[in-house]
Amino acid sequence: MLRIALDMDEVVADVLPKFLDLFEQYNGKRPSPEELAGRKIYDLPGGKQVRQHIYDKGFFLDLPLIPGAKEGVLELSKHYEIFFVTAAQEFRNSFEDKYDWLIQHFPFIDWRHFVFCGDKSVIQTDYLLDDHAFNLRTFSGKGLLFTAYHNLNETEFTRLDDWSEVLAFFENERTTKSTAP
Repeated sequence: MLRIALDMDEVVADVLPKFLDLFEQYNGKRPSPEELAGRKIYDLPGGKQVRQHIYDKGFFLDLPLIPGAKEGVLELSKHYEIFFVTAAQEFRNSFEDKYDWLIQHFPFIDWRHFVFCGDKSVIQTDYLLDDHAFNLRTFSGKGLLFTAYHNLNETEFTRLDDWSEVLAFFENERTTKSTAP
């Protein structure tokens, strides 16, 4: 069975709503989509304070799901071995939050398939779906870029805009591999 590594933040967990709320709390307004395009929210003028909250205990615990992620991961798990791979070392307080979040939303994925790492180049799966191109550049398998506001200018990798595109991509991969000689 082929293996897929899935990043957590901005692939299955939607961090943007929390960032937008914090930005508005500090600045009295939300940034426009044009201001966000190709940038992290904390790189915007007035956004530096937003980033500090990533270090808070509980920050990652109540994130909403990316639409279609739970159903998509369940469907993929019928044909692929799924691993969640998330960078947690930089944000020490995120370990427990991320673990609990994954258990809550993806109880059908074994906890032994949760990988907390800082450098995703060590991941040995066939595919990595991530919102950061820098993680894909050092990955030895097939890197797939999941669209997020901060990566809109990236053109280096196969881009998947949402979970319906993720499912279509992997269905195509599966049927192509099953019909290959």
